[in-house]
Amino acid sequence: MPRRAPRRSPPTFRPGHGQTAFAAARPTAMRDAGLAVALLVSLLVVYAPSLHGTLLWDDAAHVTRPELQSISGLWRIWFDLGATQQYYPLLHSAFWIEHRLWGDDVLGYHLINVAWHWGAALCLVAIARSLDVRGGWLSAWLFALHPVNVESVAWITEQKNTLSLVCGLSAAVAYLRYDLTRRRRIYAVATLLFGCALLSKTTAATVPAALLVILWWKRGRLDSHDMRSLALWLALGLVAGTFTAWVEHRYIGATGDAFSLSALQHVLLAGRIVCFYASTLAWPAQLTFNYPRWDVDSGVWWQYLFPLAVAVVVGIGWRIRTTTRTPLALSLLFIGTLVPALGFLNVYPFVYSYVADHFQYTASVMLIVPFAAWLVSALKHRRPVASIVGGCLALTLGAITFRQSADYANVDTLYRTTIARNPASWMSYENLGVLLAQAPGRLPDAIDMLRAAVRIAPNRANSHRNLAIALSQAGDWRGAVEEYQQVLALDGHAAQDHLNMAQALLASNARERAVVHARTALQLDPTLSDAHALMGRLLESTEPTAAVDAFRTAIRLEPDNIDAHLRLATLLTTRAEWRADAVGEYRAVLALRPDSFEAAYNLGTVLLDIPGSTSAAIGALTKAVSLRPDDPRARTNLAIALQEAGDRQGAIAQLESAVRLAPDLFEPRSLLAQLVGRP
Repeated sequence: MPRRAPRRSPPTFRPGHGQTAFAAARPTAMRDAGLAVALLVSLLVVYAPSLHGTLLWDDAAHVTRPELQSISGLWRIWFDLGATQQYYPLLHSAFWIEHRLWGDDVLGYHLINVAWHWGAALCLVAIARSLDVRGGWLSAWLFALHPVNVESVAWITEQKNTLSLVCGLSAAVAYLRYDLTRRRRIYAVATLLFGCALLSKTTAATVPAALLVILWWKRGRLDSHDMRSLALWLALGLVAGTFTAWVEHRYIGATGDAFSLSALQHVLLAGRIVCFYASTLAWPAQLTFNYPRWDVDSGVWWQYLFPLAVAVVVGIGWRIRTTTRTPLALSLLFIGTLVPALGFLNVYPFVYSYVADHFQYTASVMLIVPFAAWLVSALKHRRPVASIVGGCLALTLGAITFRQSADYANVDTLYRTTIARNPASWMSYENLGVLLAQAPGRLPDAIDMLRAAVRIAPNRANSHRNLAIALSQAGDWRGAVEEYQQVLALDGHAAQDHLNMAQALLASNARERAVVHARTALQLDPTLSDAHALMGRLLESTEPTAAVDAFRTAIRLEPDNIDAHLRLATLLTTRAEWRADAVGEYRAVLALRPDSFEAAYNLGTVLLDIPGSTSAAIGALTKAVSLRPDDPRARTNLAIALQEAGDRQGAIAQLESAVRLAPDLFEPRSLLAQLVGRP
C-alpha cells in the first residue's frame, strides 16, 4: 500500500535568514530614499540661480511655437518633417505637454530639466548595483553636481540631453535585468525605453554598443545571445543616426566650408576633442558656453599629440586586456559615446565651436562611474575617510555648478560671461548685438557689439548682415551700404540681401544703383512682394504706369502689404482716371488697419474731388479726426466737406479747432473768415 505523504503544517513566520534580510532591506531602502531626496534638494539649490531666468539662445525653437500648440500641432510634431527644428518627436511632445501646463513660464521647464537630470543620476545607482560595482551613490552625486553638465541642465534647449539620457540609462537598467532573467517582457520594456531615448535625441544610438562593451568587461566574452538581443537596438540606432545626419545637412544647414575637412584633419580633430572632454571633466575650470573654434592644421606638429595620446591609452588597454579589461573598456565607452560629437558627422554647432559642454553630457557618465568605484574601493577599509573625500568632492563640484548656473540666468549675462572667458566668441557678440538692437535706447551698444563680431569673423556674411540692419535702424545708410556690399561679396545669392541693399541705396539717394539691385532681387525671387513694391517706389516718378503694375504685383503676392496699398493709392491719385481705384486701395488699407490715420485722411481728401462723394468724404475725414484730433489739416478738410454738405455750423466748429491748433496756418483762418463774415 503506497505511503501517504505527510501533511505539511501551514507556514509560520520564524526568525531567521528571511527576517534578517527583510530587516536589512528596510534601512537600505530608507537610506536610498533619504539620499535620493537629499540629492534632489541639492540639485535645486545649485541650479537655483538659473531657475527663474529667461529664454536663452535657441530656446524659442524648442518651447512650443503657436502654430504647434493645438492637437493638430502635436500631430505635426510626429508626422510633419520640418515642423520642429530637429526630428525629436518625443522631446517636442514633452515640450508640448509642458506648454499646456505652464505656457512660457521658464520655471516649469527648468524644474523638469532638473528632474530628468536627477532621474539619470538615480539610474547610475541601479546600474552600479546591477553590475556589482562599488560607489553607485557617489557616482550619482558626482554626476549630478558636476559643472560640465550645467549647460545641459540649465539650458531649456538641452532637455533633449536630459530626457534622452534618463531614457537611455533606464533602458540599460532594464536590459541588464533582462540579461539575468531572460524574460521577454523585460526586453520589450528595455527596447521601448531605448526607442524613447532615440526619439528624444539620436545620440542615444551609442547605448547598445556601450552595453556590449559592459557585458564583455563583466564576463570577458560576448556570446551569440548578446549579439542577437542587441542587434535590433544597433539597427535602430544606425537608422536614427543616419536620419539625423541627413536632417542636419538638409534642413539645418550643416554644409559648406566650415565642415570641409580632410580625413587627416578629422583624425586630428577627433583626438583633440577626446582629450578636451577628458581634461574638462577632470578639471572643470573656465567652462564657458562657447569655446574658441580651433584651427585644425595638419601642418602643425603638436596637433598630432592628441590622437597619439588617445591611441596610446587605447593601445595600453588592449595590451593588458588579459590582465584587466577595465582600461580598455573605459576607453571604448568614453570614446564610443563621444562618436556623434567627434567631427566625423557634421553637426551645425561646429560652425561656432568643435566642442561644447552639452556634447559630453552622456560621455561624462563613462568616466565618473568608474572613478567613484575606484575611490570607494581604494578607501573601502576607511569608510569615514571615504565619506569625507566624497563629500568634499560633491561640495566642491556643487559650488562650481552653483556659480556656473548663474551664467544661464538670462541672455545678457550668458553672452557677457562668455565674452569675458572667450573674447574671440563672435557668436556671443553677434547674438548680444541682435538682442540689444531690439531694446529701446540700446542701438549704439548693439552696433558696437556687431562691429566686434565683424572684426572677429570678417568672412561671415551673417555678421555683416546683422550690422547692416542695425546701421539701417540707426539711419546710417552709407554704413549700411558698405556692410551690404560685404554681404553680397561673400554670399550674393540671396534675394533679400539685394533687396536690403536696394533699400539702403534708395535711402542714400543712389536711385540708379538701387534699381539694379531691386531687379536682381526679382530675378532671384520673382515672388518677393517687397521687391516689387520697392520697384514701384523706384519707378513712380519716371514710369508711373510701370510703377502701378509693380505695386499691383506686390499686392497680389502679399494682399496684406499695407505699405504697397498706400503707395499705390497715393500714385493713383496723381491722375483723374485713376482716382476711383485709389479710393479702393485706401479702403483696403482701412480694412487691414482701421487705425491708419494716413489712409482715412487721404481717402477723405480724394473723395472730396469726386462728385457725389461728399457724404463718404465726411465719414472718412471724421474717422481721421478721431484718430488724430490735433491734426489741423484733417479738421480743415472735414470743414470743407461739411460746408459742401450744408453743415455751416459744423464746418465753423472744425475750422475754429484747426485755428487753435495751428494759428499760423493760412487755409483754416481764411476759410473761417469767409464763413463767419470777418476779414
